[in-house]
Amino acid sequence: MAGEVASAVLIPVLARGPELRVVFTKRTDTLSRHAGEISFPGGLADDDEAPAATALREAEEELGLRPSEVDLLGALPPVHTHVSGIMIVPFVGMLWRDPAFTPNPDEIDQVLEFPLRDLVSAGSEREFEHEGQRFHTFVYDMEGHVIWGATARILWSFIDLLRAAPLEATEA
Repeated sequence: MAGEVASAVLIPVLARGPELRVVFTKRTDTLSRHAGEISFPGGLADDDEAPAATALREAEEELGLRPSEVDLLGALPPVHTHVSGIMIVPFVGMLWRDPAFTPNPDEIDQVLEFPLRDLVSAGSEREFEHEGQRFHTFVYDMEGHVIWGATARILWSFIDLLRAAPLEATEA
C-alpha cells in the first residue's frame, strides 16, 4: 500500500528433537518503539532490499543467527500495523540445528522459545489493554510473557496455515 513502510520478520522454528519450538525476542525497555514487547526478529527494510533479505539481516543483527543457519520455507501474508503504517512481511525459517543465539544487548533483553503445541493451545482472540488503550487482537499468554498485536496476528496466521498443512520436525 502507498505510504506504508516496508519491513520483514523471521519466524524462527527450531527443530529440537521431536518437538518444534518457536523463537521470539523480548525487546529491551530502552528502545523508542515497542519497548519491552515480545516480537519476532525483524525490522525495517533498507532501500531496495528484498523482504527475505531484510528478515535474515535483522535476525543476524538481533540474534547473531547466520543466514546459512536458516532454511527459509516461505512467506506468510503481509500484516499491516494499525498505528505506525508499517507493512510486515513474515518469513518462516527452520533451524535444523540448535543455534547459539548471541542477542544484541542494545535491542534484545531475552530470547524466548515456546513449544509450538503450547502456542497453538494458548492463543485467543479478545480485548487487550496496553498503555490505557484497548485493542481487539489475538493474545498468547506464555509463561508470564504476553504476545499480542502484530506479532500475535502473524503467529495466528502461521498456526492457521499449519492447521491446513502441518510441519514435521524432520530435515529434508
